[in-house]
Amino acid sequence: MIKVKEIKDDAIIQIPVSKGYYMMVKNLAFTLINNLMQQNKSDEYFQEVLSKPYVELDDDQRSLHTVSLLVAEIEAQANKNQLFIEKEILEPGDEGYIAPTVD
Repeated sequence: MIKVKEIKDDAIIQIPVSKGYYMMVKNLAFTLINNLMQQNKSDEYFQEVLSKPYVELDDDQRSLHTVSLLVAEIEAQANKNQLFIEKEILEPGDEGYIAPTVD
């Protein structure tokens, strides 16, 4: 017999999240979406992430669902604690606009 530790069913764990970690989680979400799009997944496939019960989703949909919930909770907490800033971003056609580059 072995002993393992398991988080209690009613536990709520608060984890401080830096902007860097938030950006990594968002990148993970975009990577999952891009990989699924490259597999030519349908719009319906993506909609199922929102509409089907978690237990009925496939592994990729569950991963996307989980990461989406994490991003949403981070953003909700940032909004609740007034941790967002607003800034203006130039668009193509605006004076002074410089197209982004990959270094």
